[in-house]
Amino acid sequence: MGAGHSHHGHDHAPGRAPGGYGRAFAIGIALNSVFVVVEAGYGFASGSMALIADAGHNLSDVLGLIIAWAGATLAKRAASKRFTFGLRGSSILAALFNALLLMIAVGLITLEASQRLVYPEPVAGRTVMIVAGIGIAVNAGTAMLFASGRKGDINIRGAYLHMAADAAVSAGVVIAGGLILWTGATWIDPVTSLVIGLIILISTWGLLIEAVRMSLAAVPEHIDSDDVLKQLLTLDGVARVHHLHIWNMSTTETALTVHLVMPGGHPGDAFLTALQKRLSAQFHIGHATIQIERGEACDQPGGDCG
Repeated sequence: MGAGHSHHGHDHAPGRAPGGYGRAFAIGIALNSVFVVVEAGYGFASGSMALIADAGHNLSDVLGLIIAWAGATLAKRAASKRFTFGLRGSSILAALFNALLLMIAVGLITLEASQRLVYPEPVAGRTVMIVAGIGIAVNAGTAMLFASGRKGDINIRGAYLHMAADAAVSAGVVIAGGLILWTGATWIDPVTSLVIGLIILISTWGLLIEAVRMSLAAVPEHIDSDDVLKQLLTLDGVARVHHLHIWNMSTTETALTVHLVMPGGHPGDAFLTALQKRLSAQFHIGHATIQIERGEACDQPGGDCG
């Protein structure tokens, strides 16, 4: 029985390696921290629950950006005797924490807005419009800092979605402020807050589900395990395939382990190298560990080659 191991290039987000967003994170955190203080201050001064709700959401995004940055940074840590894969999984945990943080923010916004519907308070519509208008620029600008990496890294996508959703939410608050000025209806403000909560919930749900799946070592969404199995069975000399496992090591890296039953014996290192390149090109699997077996154990009673 022989074992072959092939470890080559990693698949990262297009255009930039994981952890390469340090400047973007620093700018985004600084801009949004200042805006949170300004927005919350004007929210309390003007009596606008919509502004306070948006400030609370922006605060959760600041924390989210910090968590995402920490996850991306820890994911670059080298392997050790204790953590043999390094801390790549930190980026998955960061995405999961971000999603949970947003869910908590939704709950708090919904609670406060519901209370304002029962006990309405006067709202300064013009102030709401001006402050929320600034929020559109801050959030949209921050979102663009992460736009290039949103398709290849769920952790970066989480940061992008937070900022893009905030820009849309701020636009909604501007509209609410205008409607309050026009109609004088104070109920528009808490209703806008409830709509904000719904938007956050919808934009976060997919992120939460994907982060949970990653943390449970599920097969990545972009990979069809049956297709991988079929490809392996077409290899020359392969009679059976078993113990096939595919999972995310991080938000950008995918790993695979598999046992190939080859009655003719180990085909050599060139076979393993070519197979790893094929898995990387077709399925973006950057870490492949392949074990070659002749199959004698499979023919014995109780042989585990299913």
